[in-house]
Amino acid sequence: MITKEEQTFRQLITLKDGGRVLLRPLSKADRQALIALFTATSEEDRRYTRHDVSDPEVINRWIDELDYDKVLPLIAVIGDHIVGSSTLHFNQGPARHRAEVRIFLAKEVRRRGVGSRMIQALIELARRRSIYLLEVSIINDQTHIIKAFQNQGFEVVCLLEDYFMLPDGELKDVAHLNLKLREFGGEF
Repeated sequence: MITKEEQTFRQLITLKDGGRVLLRPLSKADRQALIALFTATSEEDRRYTRHDVSDPEVINRWIDELDYDKVLPLIAVIGDHIVGSSTLHFNQGPARHRAEVRIFLAKEVRRRGVGSRMIQALIELARRRSIYLLEVSIINDQTHIIKAFQNQGFEVVCLLEDYFMLPDGELKDVAHLNLKLREFGGEF
């Protein structure tokens, strides 16, 4: 269940170049701004997304089905424009101690520290939820993104060959990274 602290989470960051970005949870009122973020993405960027984000109905479904107990979305905002979207996807049952991280940034904020700060915020929010392990899967040739996660403490645990299929059918290897937030402890 989302806590009041999570609902009111706000983090104002100042980038090295002086830009200011607000990190906060996504709300239903953000529908049009989120659609604008994703419909402005290039065809090349859309090749690497899991969903057809150019379709406003996909984004509408995300907003209509917003459930912070399943997915906790955190956005980066400059003015009234969303420039980044990241999510913690919570598991259930025997995998309830793990959460998957996903992140997307508009081109104008890439390599400016926004992604790193979003990852740090997701780590903080995951700790508040008592998550033990964060996971992220990244196409292996996106080395700068892998490095950004490694800089936050994530470690590559395996490489999955031919694991991601691009729209044109090209197969890509995927690096799977983990970050332990708590030790598993316990004795036998």
